[in-house]
Amino acid sequence: MFRTIEESQITITQLMLPSNSNFSGKIHGGYILSLMDQIAFACASKHSRNYCVTASVNKVDFLNPIEVGELVTLKASVNFTGRTSMVIGVRVESENIQTGEKKHCNSSYFTMVAKDESGKNVPVPGIILKTKDSVRRFARSIERQEQSKHRSSKYKPSGFVIEDYIEIVKQQNAQVEL
Repeated sequence: MFRTIEESQITITQLMLPSNSNFSGKIHGGYILSLMDQIAFACASKHSRNYCVTASVNKVDFLNPIEVGELVTLKASVNFTGRTSMVIGVRVESENIQTGEKKHCNSSYFTMVAKDESGKNVPVPGIILKTKDSVRRFARSIERQEQSKHRSSKYKPSGFVIEDYIEIVKQQNAQVEL
């Protein structure tokens, strides 16, 4: 079974309140991450028609601060489908209500896994790719997965060779006292 990307896309917009701000008066990054996780869950669950859990989040860079009183729009879309998992692309934008200025605040990729009532992984429908961008996003997800699989084990305690790194470490803002 296959579904179109559009069938499960989700967009939410929320007003940012003072209760969501940090000590500097900007919206707390953890609050935005929570919203991102919620919309990724909703998108993945809508696509798979199953309960989904977050398996991983690929790199979150906070590009621009979000101010109290701004509208934040989160958009989620299925970028990739595996056997039981999906990669959900999430984009966050803020808008100043008075000026209409919009800012891209961050984008990230959530790997979500579909579960049945007993908590076992279940197969998900594939996606129908209709545009060059959708094929690009799907291919990019495959490449990210391959890079993840081939991460070196050289930093694991059992394989770490300190002599290979000690000089590099000493050139940084660290003091080595072995």
